[in-house]
Amino acid sequence: MTGYRNLHRFAVLTSVVTFFLIIAGGLVTSTESGLSVPDWPNTYGRFMFAFPPGQMVGGILYEHSHRLIASFVGLLTLILAIWVWRREDRRWVRVLGLAALLLVLAQGVLGGLTVLLLLPTAISVSHAMLAQTFFILVASIALFTSPWWREEHRVPLGEGAPIVLLSLAAAAAVYVQLILGALMRHTHSGLAVPDFPFAYGQIIPSLSHEAVDRYNQYLIASGIRIAADDPVTSSQIIIHMIHRFWALVVCVPVVWTSLRLAKLSSADKELPRFAYRLTGLLIVQIALGALTVLTGKNVVITTTHVAAGALLLVCTVLAALRSIRLWGFPVARIPVALPARGTTA
Repeated sequence: MTGYRNLHRFAVLTSVVTFFLIIAGGLVTSTESGLSVPDWPNTYGRFMFAFPPGQMVGGILYEHSHRLIASFVGLLTLILAIWVWRREDRRWVRVLGLAALLLVLAQGVLGGLTVLLLLPTAISVSHAMLAQTFFILVASIALFTSPWWREEHRVPLGEGAPIVLLSLAAAAAVYVQLILGALMRHTHSGLAVPDFPFAYGQIIPSLSHEAVDRYNQYLIASGIRIAADDPVTSSQIIIHMIHRFWALVVCVPVVWTSLRLAKLSSADKELPRFAYRLTGLLIVQIALGALTVLTGKNVVITTTHVAAGALLLVCTVLAALRSIRLWGFPVARIPVALPARGTTA
């Protein structure tokens, strides 16, 4: 069991470093440093790991540091995949280890294409979401390799079925919200609506040509944008508003899941803790989203908003997986009514 515990600890370490990688990626976007290093895989013609630290200044510091952390995560993932393949007796866990390695390789390629193709929106958003998916995967492997997961759990069948569906719905809703957030960042729509909780003083802003012209005049007059910037478009306003409205949608399954988790201490002492984590992260995330707008996309607040979103996503997924481990999928528990002996169906 000692070998399994060490494997679990290493998977946890890989998850933690992956979280720091997401923070580093958020800093690159928040500081608009994505093209501070215009070549890949080299850095200004030098081998990445031989680039002089003294030249890591300005945006180069954020972009090059992001690459170095990503390389470290790749190394950890390679070790994790090999370790899981050699040590694990569960084939599906070994497959997940291999999948993690393939994902981190794909993530590296997408990162390179993001630079070489000059930050195309589709690839940039895919790069951001693959990072979130990879974070989910390594965190899940950490849970699957834990001593708790390998233990036998016997709990009442009925009380957990709703929480499995609720937690999965919450995870799906948060994942969609992170897609919308990535789309908003990479289309420069974060300040397309500069006030909160209203939008240009309205609940739903007008998208007429005249209204959008007024919005652009206001953005320039208030110093949020300058005349040399491309004007804000109706598409950017739509993306921004969808992100806001979907945040309200996310609140429903996350709060509902938290309320149900808080009542399940008899089945698993950890589940009520997830209730507090989900509620706390949701409140923090909403506050950070508002502050991102009100502070004009302050770098620290914007990056923390990205990081908190990743944590909220992983917590919903881990809560769902713990629930599935305890109760299984509800569809597998549906009783089948068989005809009594001597009767016909």
